[in-house]
Amino acid sequence: MAQMRGPNIVTIIAVQLLVLGAFGAAWATMSDDASDELHELVTGESSYRPVTIVRNAPLVVTPRYDDPGVVSDEELAAVLQQILPRFAPSKMKPNFIEHALRTWHANAEFQDPSAMSGADMRDFLIDYSRFVMSWGMETPPLLEDRSTGVYIRWGREEGASYHHDHTLACLTEALVPLNRPVRTPGRPNASMQDVVEQAMYDFQLDERETEWSAMAFGLWLPPTREWTNGSGRKLNFDLIARRQMRGGKQYGVCGGTHRVYSLMVLVRLHDRFQAETGEGILSDEVRAEAYAYLKSVRDILLVTQFEDGHWPYTWPTGEESMADDNPEYRNVIATGHHLEWLAIAPADLHPPREMIEKAADWIIENMTSKKHEEIMESYTFYSHVGNALALWRSTTAPEFWMKWEAEHPWQPEPEKTEPAADEADPKSGDDAAADKGTEDVEQPADETAAPEPAE
Repeated sequence: MAQMRGPNIVTIIAVQLLVLGAFGAAWATMSDDASDELHELVTGESSYRPVTIVRNAPLVVTPRYDDPGVVSDEELAAVLQQILPRFAPSKMKPNFIEHALRTWHANAEFQDPSAMSGADMRDFLIDYSRFVMSWGMETPPLLEDRSTGVYIRWGREEGASYHHDHTLACLTEALVPLNRPVRTPGRPNASMQDVVEQAMYDFQLDERETEWSAMAFGLWLPPTREWTNGSGRKLNFDLIARRQMRGGKQYGVCGGTHRVYSLMVLVRLHDRFQAETGEGILSDEVRAEAYAYLKSVRDILLVTQFEDGHWPYTWPTGEESMADDNPEYRNVIATGHHLEWLAIAPADLHPPREMIEKAADWIIENMTSKKHEEIMESYTFYSHVGNALALWRSTTAPEFWMKWEAEHPWQPEPEKTEPAADEADPKSGDDAAADKGTEDVEQPADETAAPEPAE
């Protein structure tokens, strides 16, 4: 019986070449998604690809009005004086520094030596060595190394940012560039780009707070309209805009006002790119939905302003909110935040100008009548007032303050002396203590004290 002969070496090589050629052809025609999946299957490593950001400095949504009828130079100076960033250096709350930085920007300088410069505030947030100087080594760092970027610790733990992507949004509004060095405990050569990329990797559309992610992505990513997160979910600005409108208007942080502001930012950015390039970041359908939503907010403001000028924290309930007895600090939140988004909104989204002027009058009187200690207890809320009123004069807090201090140089406050015994208040000792004990004083809570309702 004849012995069977196997394939010769030439045949084997030819077959292998055919297989490799077929594989190569398949690879060349494979979609990016399919090639990413194959890469993860073969190597076990993430194939996440960050979006290319085409700018080093973030976009800016500029103010639209310069109206001294809303706030005069003297009134704006008095308001900004109240929110100078004078923080005790030990255990500085990231949430407070973030709010101060977004208002004053990274280039802020002050004649008052007790005020933190913009650069100092920025570095506290993005340089671990500066964070340690305030919090010590026993507190977990604000910045964490990840293989996909730099993660910012957030939540209610000590030394953490309170809201997801709030640090990123505030650094962005403060005009910190993409190539700015960021120093984590184990990575001294990271950059702001690593912070942005990690935020995009982590973002989930269904998480509770999306307001600051929406704004930060809007100020960094255009003209890019869509991307994929670390879970492989495709995202775009249509989805993010609709997320801001989902559910009742009362949902979201600060009585729902942050969603309104972020939505207005996205509409302004869309309109800008539509005018400049012929293609915005939203579809026509979603842009129309967003504008209708903002009009509905305006219509609620028409029927919810109190006689003294403030808008109530419970404004989303419409006329029913007029019967609500909100703590004063909550009405400060609502009124200040509404003035802020209205400052960047087109005029057809405004209530009548006299209503805006009444709201500004109320908030200016409220703010300038407070002691420094009261302002600092609720600094996060009052910082929005300073930013809003600066926008109504078509300026920024640092720009205005630099000009103001050039004409009105800083003067140290006179030292306080204790009155002599015969000049003291006739009520002293037990009588004075008894009177103080009966004062009905409600201390304003800071923004981290009470969680907002979740959807």
